[in-house]
Amino acid sequence: MVQTMGECLLFLNEARDALDELSLLEEQEKQLMQEEERLERNLEAEKKLVADTIQQIVKQRRDEISITYEKEMARAQDQLKKTRNKRERAKSEGVKGRIEEETAVFREQIRDLKVQMKTMMRKEHVPGFCRSALYYGLYFPRRLKEYLLLLLYVLVIFLAVPCGIYFLMPERKPWYLAAIYLADILLVGGSYIAVGNRTKMLYMEVLREGRQVYDQILLNRKKIKKITSGIRKDRNESLYNLERFDDEIARLQQELSDVAAKQKDAMNAFETVTRTILVDEIEHNHKAKIDQLEEGHRQVEGELRTVMQQVKEQRLQVTERYGTYLGREFMDSQRIVELSAIVQEGRASNVSEAVSVYQAQRQRG
Repeated sequence: MVQTMGECLLFLNEARDALDELSLLEEQEKQLMQEEERLERNLEAEKKLVADTIQQIVKQRRDEISITYEKEMARAQDQLKKTRNKRERAKSEGVKGRIEEETAVFREQIRDLKVQMKTMMRKEHVPGFCRSALYYGLYFPRRLKEYLLLLLYVLVIFLAVPCGIYFLMPERKPWYLAAIYLADILLVGGSYIAVGNRTKMLYMEVLREGRQVYDQILLNRKKIKKITSGIRKDRNESLYNLERFDDEIARLQQELSDVAAKQKDAMNAFETVTRTILVDEIEHNHKAKIDQLEEGHRQVEGELRTVMQQVKEQRLQVTERYGTYLGREFMDSQRIVELSAIVQEGRASNVSEAVSVYQAQRQRG
């Protein structure tokens, strides 16, 4: 323990100097830590800039290559679509012409049969409606469709119409429905029977002949339909002179395949060669700055480690040499100065007495 006043003052001065030195080292440590963080941020920002630049330029160049080939493919696809449409139109015209050619005889027969029926009916003064499909379907049914037409006629006239009228009436009574049915039977049914009796009684032979002519017309229409269906289903396209369209389609398809292959080769070359060159160029352009930042960061990092070690050693030294005597409360330069003043004034002869005087003074104050 320090005994004399001189030794006491020397001890306090050394403690103050040690604390001041520690404070300077801690301030230097703080500044170096801030500088290290700044340099590290700048270094990371520069590296990020390099990475972003590489990504942007590589994507831009890759897209430029892709767009160039995609434009060529789009042009070829557009031409291919137009050529296929032309081919379909040419085939459609060919099919249409073939149908007209192969059904011409039957259509001509239908026209002749219609003229024959019309002439025959006019000669016997038969009403014009008697040569219609509806008349023969209602009064001379032979085919399934005609029987179905007759059935539909009965259902509509004797079921749908009366029920519809009945349900549209504001007031419904059973006898209303009976009256409607009676009127319907008398009017429509009577008209049907009257027309049938009048025409059949006067023109039965002509109507029968007309039925035969009409059957022949239907038969020819059926043949035309069958021929038309067969032609449309025919897979043989050699009759339509489509070779020039097929050649053009094959050429365009080959062109598309070639462009796709070239695009694949170009993209492979870009990824394996060009991309590496671009990356090297960009990294080279930023290398000097990155090296400078890394060197500065390493230098500051080394200085920081040195100062941190010095702070650690100085802190331990101050604690071991002065802290055990002064205590944590007086490990402060200003308070050590106040303790030195107490000793110099003669109010204390050692550190312990100076501490006691200081504490007593604070309690009184």
